[in-house]
Amino acid sequence: MELKQAQWWEPLPNGKILCTLCPRYCTIGKGQKGFCYIRENIDDKLYSIGYGRPTGFAVDPIEKKPLSHFLPGTDVLSFGTAGCNLGCKFCQNWTMSKAKIDETYSVEATPEDVVRLAKKYNAPSIAYTYNDPTIFGEYVIDISKLAGEEGIKSVMVTAGYIDKKAREDIYKYIDAANVDLKAFTETFYHKLTFSHITPVLDTLKWLKNDTDVWLEITTLLIPGENDLPEEIQQMCTWILENLGDEVPLHFTAFHPDFKMRDKPPTSPSTLNTARNIAIKSGIKYCYVGNVFNRESQTTYCPNCEEPLIIRDWHSVIENKLVNGKCFKCGEKIAGVFQE
Repeated sequence: MELKQAQWWEPLPNGKILCTLCPRYCTIGKGQKGFCYIRENIDDKLYSIGYGRPTGFAVDPIEKKPLSHFLPGTDVLSFGTAGCNLGCKFCQNWTMSKAKIDETYSVEATPEDVVRLAKKYNAPSIAYTYNDPTIFGEYVIDISKLAGEEGIKSVMVTAGYIDKKAREDIYKYIDAANVDLKAFTETFYHKLTFSHITPVLDTLKWLKNDTDVWLEITTLLIPGENDLPEEIQQMCTWILENLGDEVPLHFTAFHPDFKMRDKPPTSPSTLNTARNIAIKSGIKYCYVGNVFNRESQTTYCPNCEEPLIIRDWHSVIENKLVNGKCFKCGEKIAGVFQE
């Protein structure tokens, strides 16, 4: 497959290239790659060297992304590439996100190949996931456009660390997104992800208020880093004030990995406390993940509190929605549901 010239860059007077894909704004010399490892300056042009080179495919339940209000109970064709534009010390997929394209297993797959694979496995959606799909945005655009023409939806699982112009291009054909809001302090973002929180908050507001993309949020709770009740309360208040009360929020459990193996796993009580704070604050839909907890993974009617989508881990045991509404009281449930 021929190399794909990248979008979102400009030449600099010093002979380097400025990559404008994300707020990192890497300046890349000839023969060098950006922070993400898969955008390379080749003969004074920027190329997306991860284009068409996924590290493999999996058919996952959509709940694993996690998305609880987007086609619940369906499968999603999932893939990522090498590299990432964040440097999270706690990354759970670091064998991919910290790998260089020539140091990890990959397969060649054109956008047409990816769509054919989704059709082969009867997956109604494709998820760009595992690492951050922002860095292979050109590939996302080409796949999601073709997928949409075939009636297949597209899902971004992302940290939301992206430039304004690039996100307008990349999300043009995207139907749903789960954005990792990794914490609610700049200190955490700077120290543990080598990024900044403000662009992420801006992306969240843009997705909710200026697009038709279905949005859900995930926060991985790390003991001693972002799990204080006060911080969780501040985050929930911001969500309510800026995104409303119908954006589903997922609190997921951390396990020791990558460069944070000295931290203990997140306790069930911490997850339950966070969920209770969110619900008491007024967030209608809040879930816990990476643990077995049927009660906290079930969707309830915010009006009559009837269990509507009963889950066990990533499996939907029963879906009682009727045309996207509570079967008991008729309350409309926010989301994208199959008829």
